[in-house]
Amino acid sequence: MPALLEIDNLHSGYGPIEVLKGISIEVGAGEIVTIIGANGAGKTSTLMCVSGVNRIWSGRVRFDGQELQTVAADRIVRRGLCHCPEGRKIFPRLTVLENLQMGAFTRSDSRGVKEDLEQAFSLFPILRQRAKQAGGTLSGGEQQMLAVARAMMGRPRLLLLDEPSLGLAPLVCAKIFEVIRQLNSRGIAVLLVEQNARMALKIAARGYVMETGRIILSGPAGELLADQRVKDAYLGE
Repeated sequence: MPALLEIDNLHSGYGPIEVLKGISIEVGAGEIVTIIGANGAGKTSTLMCVSGVNRIWSGRVRFDGQELQTVAADRIVRRGLCHCPEGRKIFPRLTVLENLQMGAFTRSDSRGVKEDLEQAFSLFPILRQRAKQAGGTLSGGEQQMLAVARAMMGRPRLLLLDEPSLGLAPLVCAKIFEVIRQLNSRGIAVLLVEQNARMALKIAARGYVMETGRIILSGPAGELLADQRVKDAYLGE
């Protein structure tokens, strides 16, 4: 499978603190890849470097063969790489519809935007019912659905998902993961950061285990699920 995203020896951090210490990750076209690890391991920082939010100190990030290190975040979105951040970060004072429209701010194909808006409402019917409601008044699960749908409005080839199950009830969590499967079945690649290691590895083709800014294990998701070190540290077995 050709690499759509290539992260090579990535170093980054905050102020003088180095958080990412030479990580390398690949995501193939149409593939779901997950990064698991404890809080503070550097998972969110990795996604923020890929999407152009955090500065890359050294190393390379390539998307579809093109370097991203000096590309502005909005231009990264235009290339087909969209980020659904941890904590949802919807616009609370905008309506559901306005939040979704903001997800398409880089696009000028009004017909395609209208089609994708209808697709978002099909994936998450509750959002159609809440279309005129302020985003901040939605439940946590509804806000997460909105955050995923907003990212989809950028028409991504690769979707970065950061902790989509965080704080959600089991039924809502199951719905989110089912939507991830549906999106992937349409050819959208996914790089998934998730603390629910079991669910993440069950949905992914491959996985990486991160500790203190380094990749310590990687391989097919099934092998990681069976690895005793992963079981002990992340699966509670």
